This record gives sequence, structure tokens and C-alpha cells, in this order.
Amino acid sequence: MATSIFPTKAELDEIIVGPDSVAWRRTSDTRLYLAMLYPLLLQVAHPTVGAGVRDFSDFQRRPWERLLRTVDYVSVLVYGGREAAAAGRRLRGLHRRFKGIREDGERYHALEPDAYAWVHATLIDTYVSGHAHFGSPLSRDEVDRFYREYRRLGRLIGVRERDLPATWSGFRTYFERMLAEELVRTESVGRVLETIRDVPAPPVPVPGVVWSALRIPASRALWLGGIGLMSPALRRRLGLNWTRLDEAQLRALGRVSRALAPVMPERMRVTGPGQLRWRRKEIAQWLTAAAASSDTSRSS
Repeated sequence: MATSIFPTKAELDEIIVGPDSVAWRRTSDTRLYLAMLYPLLLQVAHPTVGAGVRDFSDFQRRPWERLLRTVDYVSVLVYGGREAAAAGRRLRGLHRRFKGIREDGERYHALEPDAYAWVHATLIDTYVSGHAHFGSPLSRDEVDRFYREYRRLGRLIGVRERDLPATWSGFRTYFERMLAEELVRTESVGRVLETIRDVPAPPVPVPGVVWSALRIPASRALWLGGIGLMSPALRRRLGLNWTRLDEAQLRALGRVSRALAPVMPERMRVTGPGQLRWRRKEIAQWLTAAAASSDTSRSS
């Protein structure tokens, strides 16, 4: 039974995180909006995920809504308490109907374990890399704790523990192998890059200090964060040009963003609980849609 991949009620207390966890303190820093494009590009460069986004996503019509749904998902997962368990089941149920043909002619299903776990993995790397470049870098102990916490949180959405390595060092080996062997320039990579070319500033209820830090458009900041966090080898394989000017702007953006730390209030460092309140209606809508889609797919 598919439900066996989810934790039991008795296991939830070991999985759900609270204010004393690294995940609680580090996954909703406002400055991480600068890295929002990075995990999406890594995800859609996976042939299965890219095909699913091509066939079922409305990203091109509503890019910020799609990105904000990712933030909503993370907010529920980390800050939703026991409600995250029900939300995770619904989210996995939504993906049950995502299937079709990849660009290489192979059949795909969104619940393929390697593809499904890869999405979770990209978020793990984004938090660590995003803070190193734009936020408050995590210590090695924090990285290890964060990885253990967030890996366990994956069980709430049906990512089995065996789908990701047990340790951070093992994760780095796995992650580098995925970058080198699995990711390709899919149609969805091109579509995402085209869509964000003229995207406006995000509709988030926080001061625009991050986006105006260097007085560059939000689309440029997104592009720098998304492409700049990639390795040179991956950029080349995805056909992404990166110049010395790009590198200089990325470094400058990082310096300015990291320098904001002493003056950032707590509500901008930990925005997750506020995100749940602000987006309560939208979150309820997509969870309801996920539940309905899951019910439909089971009956068909």
C-alpha cells in the first residue's frame, strides 16, 4: 500500500520540527528569495521532473504563483506541525496523476522514487548554498543537524529514508553524481529561463530591501541567484552562458545581502509562520485541489 511510506502517528514527534531546530530557524530567511530559481532549475533539468512541469505546470502563465506555492509547501512542511502530515499525503496524491512521455521517449511517472526524492534534495542544497551566498552561512554542525532534520521531513511527503543518503557527506556524493549524470537541458529549463526574463518583484509582504540592494531588477537578481549557484560544469551542460560581469554581480549581491544580517529583524529571518498566515487561503485551496485530484486518480 502506498500509505505505508508515510510515518505512523507515533513517529511524527520524531519528525516534526520546532523553534529549537535548525530547519525552523534557517528555511524561511527573506534573503533566500534570491535563490528561488536555483532549485527550480535543478528540478526541471531532471528528465522526469522537467516532463511533468512541461505537461502539467502553469509556470509560464503565473511564475510567481508557482514559486510561491513552493514556499507554501516548505512553510507547511517545516512550520505546519502535525498538519504537515495530512498536507504531505495530499501533495503526494496530487502527483499520482502526473505521467506521460519524456523528451527521450521514455515513459515517466512523477512518483518515480529517484525523481520524487530529487525535488526534496534540491531544496536541501538550496538552503545550505543559499545561506552561504546570500544569508548567514551554516556551521558544519548546523549543516549536519539541518540535513538530518530535513531528510526526515521528507517522510511527510512520502520520500523514503532510503531514497536519500543518511549523512551530509553521503548526500554531497549523491548530489554531485546527480548533477554530473542525470541532469540535462530539458524543454522546461528553457521555458523557465524565458519566463523569468521580465518577471517583476515578488508579491511578498516584506520590505523590498533585498531586491533593491543593488538597484537591479528582480528578474536579474533571480537569474544571478539561479545560475550563479550552479557549478561551471552544470552551466555548460545546460547551455547557460556565465560571464565575468555575472560573477562580479553575484559576488556583490551576496556581499550586500549577507551584510543585512545585523539589521534584519527576526520576522524577516523566520518568515514561515507569517507565510502560513498570509497565504492561508491559497494554501487551503491547493491542498483541497490536491485531495480532490488524489481521490479522482484512485477512482479512475
